[in-house]
Amino acid sequence: MRHIIGILLQNEAGALIRVASLFSTRGYNIESLNVAPTDDPAVSRVTLTTKGSDAVIQQIVSQLCKLIDAVNVEDMTRHKHVERELLLIKVRVAPQREDSLHGAVARAGGKVLSMAADCHIVELTSGEGQIDSFIREAGACGQILEVLRSGVVGISRGEQALHPAVVPAVIREPAA
Repeated sequence: MRHIIGILLQNEAGALIRVASLFSTRGYNIESLNVAPTDDPAVSRVTLTTKGSDAVIQQIVSQLCKLIDAVNVEDMTRHKHVERELLLIKVRVAPQREDSLHGAVARAGGKVLSMAADCHIVELTSGEGQIDSFIREAGACGQILEVLRSGVVGISRGEQALHPAVVPAVIREPAA
């Protein structure tokens, strides 16, 4: 089963490589990885997706919690959550197929960002299944030239949130 794991990490050099190393040394695969700063400059949020049984995922979460840079870890698939992925896709479309592509974009709730003579760039934000479906539909309208996917980001519904248990103090050098 696919799991979405949220990790708050201290924003320090080498923190992300320690997460990736934990997966590679144990033979687990990271299917998608998204990293960005949070509202606290000392903490970054990592969202990754991986597959495994409940026991394997529990072992991964336990090992992640032991990392020195980990502030907090949550398997979001254990709770109600919202997940989204950003798709940018470039499609070569013959003029007679443009209406088909534009219809697919409208049905999916996407947006055409750029239209050249025979090439369209489309943006779509949706769930993984809808993104996969749109890629197939766009391919039926023309030739797919390039696909960029952000990877999944997710957030728990309701008041449950991935908060730092203890936010580390930012160490600053004294002003010269």
